[in-house]
Amino acid sequence: QVQLVESGGGLVQAGGSLRLSCAASGGTFSRYAMGWFRQAPGREREFVGALTWSGARTYYAESVKGRFTISRDNPKNTVYLQMNSLKPEDTAVYYCAAVLRPTTYYSGSSYDYWGQGTQVTVSS
Repeated sequence: QVQLVESGGGLVQAGGSLRLSCAASGGTFSRYAMGWFRQAPGREREFVGALTWSGARTYYAESVKGRFTISRDNPKNTVYLQMNSLKPEDTAVYYCAAVLRPTTYYSGSSYDYWGQGTQVTVSS
């Protein structure tokens, strides 16, 4: 059983940056592919980014490509989401998720473990 705890959310002005962290415990972190998803009020959860267990491959939603970077530090059991050039439409609760063998990186249904989420609010 893997436990995930996100941190780093907050309020930032448009154009600013935030770095989210997701700390994992209870499993062999380096075996898991990790993803970030977000959900805004009244909207469905959407894929943001993901990376393989080694971090060698990364995947991004078109809406965040070139602005967000996902990375991981396996010895620290942590995955990060660096968010730059933030826009008001990035406002959402951000969740990290873990899976051993994803059928697809882009769908939340592929992931087995989820954190509680961290709020990101971008003001205009």
